[in-house]
Amino acid sequence: MKRQHKQYSKPKRPFDKPRIDEEAKVKEEFGLKNKKEIWRAESQIKVIRERAKKLIPASPEEQKALFNKLKKTGFKVDSISDVLSLTKNDYLNRRLQTIIFKKKLASTPKGARQLITHKKVLVKGNVVNSPSYLVSLELENQISLKKGKPIEVKKEINQAPEAN
Repeated sequence: MKRQHKQYSKPKRPFDKPRIDEEAKVKEEFGLKNKKEIWRAESQIKVIRERAKKLIPASPEEQKALFNKLKKTGFKVDSISDVLSLTKNDYLNRRLQTIIFKKKLASTPKGARQLITHKKVLVKGNVVNSPSYLVSLELENQISLKKGKPIEVKKEINQAPEAN
């Protein structure tokens, strides 16, 4: 069995206050479990950028292939500079957890995460239980919830109880 390597790297300065505050905001906004998920997104973006840097002297056909692959994934890129300007937020917006929340299938990002881990979400008819699943543009419209008991979305009810 092949050894799995880490897919992220820790920050060089672990107690950098501005970075910690910024990561806390991102973690809250996307409903992430821990900061490793942020670091993983940063490393994936770093890999994409490095691939784009290597393609600067390459032929336009090879560059187009990268752009098409990234467009299918859901990134809006038309040039090398667009690829180099991608951020971790662009990557985090393509996660299944975020897309379920944005499509209003869940009331909060953490609620979306719970639906996914409890195997209530179908992508193209298949159960996906990984909140970090990257959703391509073609699969974005094929996301649904399992049939069964209706899932209650919390709504504030401002009605007075009826007096009999």
